[in-house]
Amino acid sequence: MARNTHAFSCLILVLSGLAGCSNQPSTKQPAAAPDKIQGKAQVNLDETNALDASLNAGGPSVYLVDGLNRYRLFFNKSSEVQAGKEYIAEGVYAQKAIDAMGDPDNGKNGYPLESSCDTVVRTAWPGLSFDATDGYSASLRAKVKRYPARAVFLVTQIHPVTGTKKDAGEADSDKEAPQVSVAADKQRALLVAGPTALPAPLWEPAGGTVHCKVVIGEEGKIAELNSGAQLCESVPWAQFSYRPTLKSGHPAKVITEVEVRFDPRK
Repeated sequence: MARNTHAFSCLILVLSGLAGCSNQPSTKQPAAAPDKIQGKAQVNLDETNALDASLNAGGPSVYLVDGLNRYRLFFNKSSEVQAGKEYIAEGVYAQKAIDAMGDPDNGKNGYPLESSCDTVVRTAWPGLSFDATDGYSASLRAKVKRYPARAVFLVTQIHPVTGTKKDAGEADSDKEAPQVSVAADKQRALLVAGPTALPAPLWEPAGGTVHCKVVIGEEGKIAELNSGAQLCESVPWAQFSYRPTLKSGHPAKVITEVEVRFDPRK
């Protein structure tokens, strides 16, 4: 009888311990915060092929433009976006996520990896059917493979922003700024900051040297990129700064070229 009582007491202790464990806070890691971008919408009705239609649930191509950054929005359901309006979008910046996953072969066997695109789609839109996920992954991979430096953003939420119109006086001041053309070597002497040597991206592991046509604003910052070369589009232009150029004593915009070297990946 004493043995039975002892065994019963042990059982009670074990069950109590299990109950205590079940009441412990969950150790599950919180979901990563979504990427967020803001910019003015562009709607391109001319991109009508099947691939581009698939990137907007059958609708026209939509971009958000923020200065030199131009993001191609990728939707899994139809979304109405008005051209010229300012929007905030949340979701997954595809190339950023793909590069964060890495590639053991450093891009030597193609970019992006099929598995990386699949992970990006599942991260942005969990719960899709296998067929839907495969279709979006294939569309994403085809787009990034063709234009690896042109940002693709998988949207989970998007909403318009109000009160962002530029002051009319500022717009007029921009239009009145004079422009001058400056040779690349002379403009290089005015460089204050900016990486003119960068590691080659995963999608171009051999690297190389590019000459990128740009417009530098009156304050010495890159205002426009006039080159479709993918390596030029991958340069972090926001990091560049020049001593302002004057024309007749007034700050001027400068049309020039910038040489950037991409060192091969090891």
